[in-house]
Amino acid sequence: MDEKLGKFIDDFGALVQLAQAGSYRQQKGLQLLPALTAHLRAPAEGLSVVEEVIPPHRFVDADIVMAELAARDPASRLVGIGGGGQRHHQSFSDMVQQSQLFPQFPLAQPDYANLAVGPDTQRQAVALGLWLFSFGGSPLAVLQRNAEPRSGRQAASLEVMAGSPDTATEFLAEFRRRMDNNSVLKGQVISLVMSEYGPSTAGVTFHHRPGLPASDVILPEGLLQKVADHTVGIATHRASLRDHGQHLKRGILLYGRPGTGKTHTVRHLLSLSEGSTAILLSGGSLARIAEAARMARALQPSIVVLEDCDLIAEDRSFGHGPQPLLFEVLDAMDGLDRDADVAFVLTTNRPDMLERALAQRPGRVDLAVEIPLPAHAERVRLLELYGRRVAFSPEALAAAAEQTEGTTASFARELVRRAVVAAALEDAPVSDSHLSAAVEELMADAETLTRSLLGSGLDSAAGHGPGPGYLGAGFPAPGKM
Repeated sequence: MDEKLGKFIDDFGALVQLAQAGSYRQQKGLQLLPALTAHLRAPAEGLSVVEEVIPPHRFVDADIVMAELAARDPASRLVGIGGGGQRHHQSFSDMVQQSQLFPQFPLAQPDYANLAVGPDTQRQAVALGLWLFSFGGSPLAVLQRNAEPRSGRQAASLEVMAGSPDTATEFLAEFRRRMDNNSVLKGQVISLVMSEYGPSTAGVTFHHRPGLPASDVILPEGLLQKVADHTVGIATHRASLRDHGQHLKRGILLYGRPGTGKTHTVRHLLSLSEGSTAILLSGGSLARIAEAARMARALQPSIVVLEDCDLIAEDRSFGHGPQPLLFEVLDAMDGLDRDADVAFVLTTNRPDMLERALAQRPGRVDLAVEIPLPAHAERVRLLELYGRRVAFSPEALAAAAEQTEGTTASFARELVRRAVVAAALEDAPVSDSHLSAAVEELMADAETLTRSLLGSGLDSAAGHGPGPGYLGAGFPAPGKM
C-alpha cells in the first residue's frame, strides 16, 4: 500500500473516532425528541405540526403575544435548539423525524434578535426558541422563529405541536385574535422599507412624529387649513358621517413644483394626527401598497403617505401584472371599506403623469390641491422663518423677496444659509449686505442649474417646468425589525 494513502486512511479513521466521540457527548444532553415526548405525553414523532406564517413586520407583535400566552402557565419553559446551521434549514417536523435516526438536536439556549418597537426602544425577541407550556389544560409545544432569508425562510413562523389537534386549533385562534387587536405599530409613524431579498422579507422603520406647527408652514391664506380639514378634521366627525351613510375613507393629492412645500405640509399633517398610525411609502417601497393598505385598515385611524407617485406612473418593475404600479396603488385604495378611517395622501411634482391614472380609476382621490410657488408676501414670511435667528431688517427681507419672484420655499432657505455662510467666511456678523449678495449670486445666470435643483420656477421655459399637462384650476377638487 502506498505510504501516503496509508497515512490518509489512518488520519481519516482518527477523524471518524473524534466525530463519534463528539456525537456521544452530544447525546448525553437532553435531546429534542425525548423532551417533546415527555412534555406532550405522547410519541412526538407521530404528531402533526401546524404552521402559522407571520409577516416579518409583525414578528415583534407575535413575540409579545407568545410570551403572554405562555406566561399563563406558571410551569412554562422556553428552550433553544442546538445542532448548528441545519436547524435553520429544516422544519419542526423534519427535526423531529430526523431525531429518530440520530440525536442531533440537543436542547440549548434560545436565540434572540434585538428588534425595534419604537423610534428609541427595542425588544429582545425570540429568534429561535421552543415554548413548552399548557394551553387550556393540554400540553403544547410551539417553535417560534424569525424570518431567515439567507436560509430560504422568507417569513417568520410559529410551528405548533400538540397531543390533540383541537388544542392546536384553539391556541392559534386565540393567538390570531390577540394579534389582530394589539400591535406595537398602532399609533406610530413608520415607513415600509425594501429588502435585498424582496418585498416579502422587508420590515419597517420607526420615526419620531414630527412636531411642526402651522406657523412654520407658509402657504396661501386658508390653504393649509383646507388640507388639514380634509385629511385630519374629517376623522373628528366619523360618527356623523357613518350615521348618514357617508364614506370615511378619503384621498388627497398635493401637487406642485419641487420645493414648494408638499413634504413640509405632510409633516404638519402628521403632527396633527397624534394617536393615528402613519405609514410612509416612497420610491421602491410603493410596491408594498397592498400590504400598507391592509396595515392601515387593521391599525386605523391611519394615514398612508405616498410620496412622488409620478415616479411610478408607468413603472411595472415592482408590480405583479401588466398594469402600471400606480394603478395598483389606486386599486388598493379602493379596496378598503367605505367606513375605514384611513386617509391617503399622495404627493407629486408631475400631476400630468397621474392624470390618466386618476381618470381611469375615479373616486380614489376626493380632493386635489396645488401647493403653488410663494407670492411676494409669502416669500417675505419664508425669509423671516428661516432667518429668525438672524437680524435682517424688514427692508432687506422685502427687497430680497422682490428680487426672487418665481422661486420656492427651498430657495428662500438656501438664500438665508448662503448669507450666513458668507458672514462666517468673513468672520463677521450676518448683515443685510450678506443677504443681498446671496440674492445676486443665486439669481445670476451662472446659477441656473442651482435654481433648478432648488425648484425655482424661473427656468420653466428652458424645460425645467412641469410641462403642458400640468393640472390647473380645472382639475377636480389634497400620513428595522
